[in-house]
Amino acid sequence: MSAETHHRAGNDASAPPALVYVIEDDADVAKLVLTALRDFGFACEVFGTGGAVLRRLQFEKPDLCIVDLGLPDMDGLDLMRRIAAASSAGVLILTGRGHTADRVMGLELGGDDYVTKPFESRELVARVRSILRRRSLAAGSAPGQRRYANFLGWRIDCAANVLRAPDGSEHLLGTAETQVLRCFVERPHQILTREQLMGERDLSPTDRSIDVRISRLRKKIEPDAHEPTIIKTVYGAGYLFAADVSWE
Repeated sequence: MSAETHHRAGNDASAPPALVYVIEDDADVAKLVLTALRDFGFACEVFGTGGAVLRRLQFEKPDLCIVDLGLPDMDGLDLMRRIAAASSAGVLILTGRGHTADRVMGLELGGDDYVTKPFESRELVARVRSILRRRSLAAGSAPGQRRYANFLGWRIDCAANVLRAPDGSEHLLGTAETQVLRCFVERPHQILTREQLMGERDLSPTDRSIDVRISRLRKKIEPDAHEPTIIKTVYGAGYLFAADVSWE
């Protein structure tokens, strides 16, 4: 069975280990990441340049890529675009850049989450596991899981990550966006906390990743993203999906 077609889980003894590509040019940092992931049962390969991993992607597709934004041969954000075009791998951004704009841009380009250097090994592993868990849920891997949800003329295919507009046009969503939208359509007219929407992970008050995902979804489905009527903010509590939903 090819690496592209079978499911792998980093902590499931009954399945082959999840394959993680680590793209990091600092040998010491790469060794720390590699040791942490292998200690928790992940299969890993390390690449020092963007070009090296792009060549490898022609032959094998990983479950997740950990991408350093400061690579010697290409910009990490550009590499993220090219990884997304070549595979369906999740992306964890690893960066020493302190600017919030860089992290937000990475999330806008489809990154699932980010970790800043220096990092705690246990946090890195937790973020990796969280991304893989969310992607598994969004892919509809659970038996009998509902796949198609309809609301206000929109239709979301939760297994293919495709959102179809009322005019018939289709948008390919990132896995993180699909996971958030699925949370909403499974529990319409309910206030959901940021932690619930991110998969029950404890969030730092400064973590803005969920806000980026909400913003991206609003730009797609709201008549006016600046005055949202579908995904409403409930200040001090979370968000509410104000639309009726039907499933098939």
